[in-house]
Amino acid sequence: MIQGLIGKKMGMTQIFTDDGRVIPVTMIKAACVVVQKKSIDGQKIKVQLGFVEDKPVKHVNKPQKGHFEKAKVPPTRKLHEFLLHDAEINVGDPIGADIFSENEIVNVLGTTKGKGFQGVVRRWGYAGGRATHGSMFHRQMGSSGSNTYPGEVIKGKGMPGRMGGKSKTVMGLEVVKVDKEHNLLLVKGAVPGCKNNYIYILKESF
Repeated sequence: MIQGLIGKKMGMTQIFTDDGRVIPVTMIKAACVVVQKKSIDGQKIKVQLGFVEDKPVKHVNKPQKGHFEKAKVPPTRKLHEFLLHDAEINVGDPIGADIFSENEIVNVLGTTKGKGFQGVVRRWGYAGGRATHGSMFHRQMGSSGSNTYPGEVIKGKGMPGRMGGKSKTVMGLEVVKVDKEHNLLLVKGAVPGCKNNYIYILKESF
């Protein structure tokens, strides 16, 4: 059993069940190839997977080129290591979406959409001040701390700053459908990031 796969978010859609219910799903392409196999302290085994793109990858530097030539696999743009347990997997083997099954629970790790520098109203949901009668206090954050004691800004105070663009894991998502022919996973609900973002699909029961 392998811990997970590299995937690419293809977008969201919806499917209908036999009883007429609508299920929102995220479509994920999960097609990988084994680039390297290594052991840690002679006990745990890790495999390095590369995500197989639709088009050939160009502009590979010399160290990367040698790494892929040693494995006898075409160059890939995205590499990641996963744990391996009780499975016979060799370098060069293709690993597809069929390692998952329908109704299986998975965790999906990705990078959220970056929204740049934002104020407290958008970043933390502050109400702001009144919008009329010349208040001059529309979308400001107001006081950031007390005056005399403790005389400093309390740790964790919501303030303006960079929003999004962080690593996030969504846990407990259900695999609704597995398309083995096209290496596609339909996962119930939303996953982090925008379209064509790389994500990691991890088995919850590994």
